[in-house]
Amino acid sequence: MAAAGAGAFAWLSFPAMPTRRVYCSAAHRDGQLFVLGGCGGSGRALGAAEVLDLPTQRWTTLPPLPTPRAGAAALAVGKQILAVGGVDASQSPLASVEVYHVDEGKWEKKAALAQPSMGIAAVQRDGAVYALGGMGADTSPQALVRVYEPAKDHWQPLPSMPTPCYGASAFLQGNKIFLLGRWLSPWADAVPSLAGNQSCPLDSVEGFSLSRKRWELLPPMPTGRCSCSSCSAPGLLFVIGGVAQGPSGAVEALCLREVP
Repeated sequence: MAAAGAGAFAWLSFPAMPTRRVYCSAAHRDGQLFVLGGCGGSGRALGAAEVLDLPTQRWTTLPPLPTPRAGAAALAVGKQILAVGGVDASQSPLASVEVYHVDEGKWEKKAALAQPSMGIAAVQRDGAVYALGGMGADTSPQALVRVYEPAKDHWQPLPSMPTPCYGASAFLQGNKIFLLGRWLSPWADAVPSLAGNQSCPLDSVEGFSLSRKRWELLPPMPTGRCSCSSCSAPGLLFVIGGVAQGPSGAVEALCLREVP
């Protein structure tokens, strides 16, 4: 039986990346898909940077990241692509932040994070980049929240999250950042265990008001989990699957209300 409306949906295949990898970071800007870093077959962090032009479906190899990294946060801000944190070739968390200037075709080192972090959740609004949580060099989850203003090349601390965590899903909806689907305890060896016995998934959901600079606790997820897929829809934030005590089939959505 065909699914309702199936004709409106289809998968598209694009040319394979020149560099095979896992834990790479991606950002989209103006019809181009930038793929940065990741781990190769040896498990070591890569400096590979490549861009797929979607209209022509052609890959171009870019100058490599100055600092090879995997599991970084990547965002497009104006004509720049930011790579924030992650882990280096020795799987140590990074504080370094690097920017690729699209028009100039070159990388530039920017102001580093105050503390090394991997598993950062990041969103951007009006050119400002918000980096939330992460895991530090001591393998402890972080409650850090920081905002980066490219014009000033400066990271400014914001009120810490109520619950330290890493590997979260972050959404920007209106004037609020929502954070959900997170790990509480550190990974044993940089990869979450599908058996669910290495880390503790959280059911808590927290929201940060950009105007009030204040956190609030929101209704918890019915099924606590992490490493889930998530997406926003009008009035809803969906959380799909993930890891609880093993792989989860849960599909749940947070109903949103307008908050100034």
